[in-house]
Amino acid sequence: MQELLNQSKSVRRRLGAAVHRHRPISGMGVQERLFTMLFSGLVYPQIWEDPEIDLEALALTPDSHIVAIASGGCNVMSYLAAGPKQISAVDLSPAHVALLRLKLAGAAYLPDYQTFHRFFAHADSRENIKIYRDCLANNLDPVTKAYWEKRTLSGRKRISLFQRNFYHFGVLGRFIGAAHISAKLLGISFDALFECETLDDQRRYFETHVRPKLNRKILRWAVDQPATLFGLGIPPAQFHALAAGRNMLDVLSERLERLICDFPIQENYFAWQAFARRYSNDSNGPLPPYLQPSHFEALRQGFQRVSIENISVTELLRAKPSASVDRVVLLDAQDWMTNAQLNDLWQQITRSAKAGARVIFRTADIPSILPGRVDSHILDRWEYHAEASAAWTRRDRSSIYGGFHLYTLLAEDKSA
Repeated sequence: MQELLNQSKSVRRRLGAAVHRHRPISGMGVQERLFTMLFSGLVYPQIWEDPEIDLEALALTPDSHIVAIASGGCNVMSYLAAGPKQISAVDLSPAHVALLRLKLAGAAYLPDYQTFHRFFAHADSRENIKIYRDCLANNLDPVTKAYWEKRTLSGRKRISLFQRNFYHFGVLGRFIGAAHISAKLLGISFDALFECETLDDQRRYFETHVRPKLNRKILRWAVDQPATLFGLGIPPAQFHALAAGRNMLDVLSERLERLICDFPIQENYFAWQAFARRYSNDSNGPLPPYLQPSHFEALRQGFQRVSIENISVTELLRAKPSASVDRVVLLDAQDWMTNAQLNDLWQQITRSAKAGARVIFRTADIPSILPGRVDSHILDRWEYHAEASAAWTRRDRSSIYGGFHLYTLLAEDKSA
């Protein structure tokens, strides 16, 4: 228990270092500390970066050593299914660390794919608690076991989330639930969306049922408040950068339109989570790669190749030997960073990366945030793949980010 308390203090300190830029008594300072408080627990029951895009851009080989921010762990598990040599994962949230460790234990110790699928895809069965006790509890490290068996204010153990639809919980799960309540108040029903058979049907649904409701003044006011979008993982600094010169409702409407209209609903599990709050019940329905039956054996055979630590990605890279890392996955973490933090991060990436190493990340806005912020003597070591990045952005089924970006380390130091 004391170790959990120490973790809680540590995560607040690290999150504060990442997010806090203003005095506590200022308006921005209050927003930043509210964001930190929300992000101290479970945030993402499912990660919202498309792992199929990641895997294309990463171009993994059997010798790849990946450093990745874990978040909800879906990406790390999906990379593992592709067979890299090693994955070193980090996350500032102890909840995300515990979740990835639970998923790894599930791959290793659950009896078969059907049980793994029920536990992590549906995550809403009473049988899951018995499975946890019989197969998982005694195969977890003490800190992870203590996390899942700790009772919350409701009196239930955290592991009970897996009998109550795990995807309804966490900051993002509750945000999506609140969005559904708001949609009902606006007169929007998502039922008809799942009856669409073509992209043209989905476009007509959006233009008829959704777009006319998006111009309400109350909605425009609500999304102009930074705290409203904390549930999407947008900290105050990222919110104000994204909203500069335009209305936030217009930004969100564009991305909602892309999610509804640009990808077949029956093939996009992000849309299922957004609009049905679950994965499809169809046995052939869309799932993240790690939950697909064809990848289960690879997870079972490779789970020991993943490590996960409750530290920042910069801290992890600082401890890595020079030229030891092939791939780095930063999610959207750089949107939170100051220039000093960005330069420290990229100095460590450049030092620890092999020639040809690939770094991928996403941004809330469209452009890469590195030019003009990372020192040129560091950034000149890297090649930005603008055309490919733009193509991957258009194909990212989650549709929530403005940009996907790939950088590769040049063989020679041009700045020398």
